[in-house]
Amino acid sequence: MEARFGILELPRGVESAIGYARLAEEAGFDYVGVADSQSLFRDPFVTLGAIGQATRRVMIGPSVTNPVTRHPAVMAGAIATVQEISGGRAMLGIGTGDSAVYNINERPRGLAGLRDYVLALRQLLAGKSADFGGREIHARWIGGLDQPPVPIYLSAEGPKTLELAGEIADGVICGMGLSQDVVELSLEHLGIGAERGGRTLADLDIWAMARVNVGADRAALIDEVRMELASTAHHAFRFTLEGKLIPPGLTSAIERVQSGYKPAHHEDLGESPNARLMDDPELLAYMAGRFAVLGEPEECAEQIQRIRAAGFQKILFTGFVNDRAGLIETLGRDVFPLCRN
Repeated sequence: MEARFGILELPRGVESAIGYARLAEEAGFDYVGVADSQSLFRDPFVTLGAIGQATRRVMIGPSVTNPVTRHPAVMAGAIATVQEISGGRAMLGIGTGDSAVYNINERPRGLAGLRDYVLALRQLLAGKSADFGGREIHARWIGGLDQPPVPIYLSAEGPKTLELAGEIADGVICGMGLSQDVVELSLEHLGIGAERGGRTLADLDIWAMARVNVGADRAALIDEVRMELASTAHHAFRFTLEGKLIPPGLTSAIERVQSGYKPAHHEDLGESPNARLMDDPELLAYMAGRFAVLGEPEECAEQIQRIRAAGFQKILFTGFVNDRAGLIETLGRDVFPLCRN
């Protein structure tokens, strides 16, 4: 299978998001995702509509939305509109909820609630009515679109969520990490879920989430994505540390990050309160090694090839660095050509 690459955009401005999406398409990316956190960024679906009009090839979608802040009929209508605008290039990433939920003093949805939401959403996107919360809901106009139903991707960072994704979703965005042991464990749990749903791994479109930075000075590269690694320590290890292959000696350091993490500063660039939580050198090095692609272009390409050999062929990069345009161009020009085949 040929490698595929995506880029995640934090829509701090609609025009800048459009610009980065166009640049990513020109650089050879295959997917542009937009974060959904109403207290921090522009509306993802309005932004995606604008990106859909400004691009011609890349797939686009929220990466990721949640089942708390929008009723499934509202969600179905929003993403179906993006599907119409983009000419069938939409995909819907959804998870239990993080900063969008915490910043309005709500809680993430449990897996049972996420299941019910996704099953209802699937019916609506197929132009059918659905049962949700004991009531019939619909968005009948979606059935009249001359486009296929939007595929649904679950964001998953733990065994149970991976199994749910394998069972009910069209695809998954895996956030447990990129090392071979973690990739193998992720695929194992996806396979368990797929079997439960009467499917195989071949029926799933599998993406991995990766932090990224390119350059010669590894220490400087890590320092620039320190905020992203704090966000990952918060998000990937929420709810439970069980079954996530965490070295016992790092448990306390991870728990300190989780207890101190401030959703109001989620993904803030620079010397943010969350970035300062990554003050343990051992934890910082571990997070970079497990969740990031870092180094010179040739080193990054080698790391991507190792990830692919372990079992992930598609990677969604973040790369929230100061020179974001330069990073997108460097990845497309100097890294991707070395690892496309």
